[in-house]
Parts: sequence; structure tokens; C-alpha cells
Amino acid sequence: MLEPSNNDELPPIPPKRYFTIGEVGELCTVKPHVLRYWEQEFPQLKPVKRRGNRRYYQRQDVILIRQIKSLLYDQGFTIGGARQRMSGVDEAQRTGIDNKVFKEMIKELEEVIAQL
Repeated sequence: MLEPSNNDELPPIPPKRYFTIGEVGELCTVKPHVLRYWEQEFPQLKPVKRRGNRRYYQRQDVILIRQIKSLLYDQGFTIGGARQRMSGVDEAQRTGIDNKVFKEMIKELEEVIAQL
């Protein structure tokens, strides 16, 4: 499954290793309580938990959240339907995600280099 097309409207993902739940909420335009709920519903979404049970999301988590948001809000899937769609991703589609991630990373790195 490729990254959703509406992500052009979302802010670019900064080149950081970890993001707080508030940062992810801003990057994906989703409220923190929704992110916590999605963690229960989508087994693929497992942020790292550290001190005091604080969640730290990685880049692939942010991309996954954007995919879930697209399935639910843009494509009209139910939670169950989106969960099925996410778990039914075949190997060829996973490779497409990886290629999309690399292309996005290259684009963002080129933007950072241009700013320097």
C-alpha cells in the first residue's frame, strides 16, 4: 500500500528519530486520543514506550498513521475494514511502501541540503 495521496497536504516529516504523540498529531492532523485508540485497533502500530509510559513514534509509525487516516477518513473504510486492508498487504505492496519512503527521505534530505 502506497502512502496516501492526501499527504501532499500534510507537513513533511522532519528528519528526527523519535516523535512525541503531540508532534505526530500535528504531522498527521489527528488528535492524541485518536492515536492511542488506533494503537489498540491496529497491531502494526506499536510506538516505543519509555519513562512514565510516554510514547515515542518513529518515522515508519508516522507513515503508517497517515495510511490509516487515509483509509478511514478519505477512502471511507471502517476500523475493521482498514485493519483488514492493512494486514492484507502483500509483499509487492510493501516494497512499494519502502520505495516511497526512500523517495520521500531523499526529497527531504535534498531540501535540508538546499537550506544549508
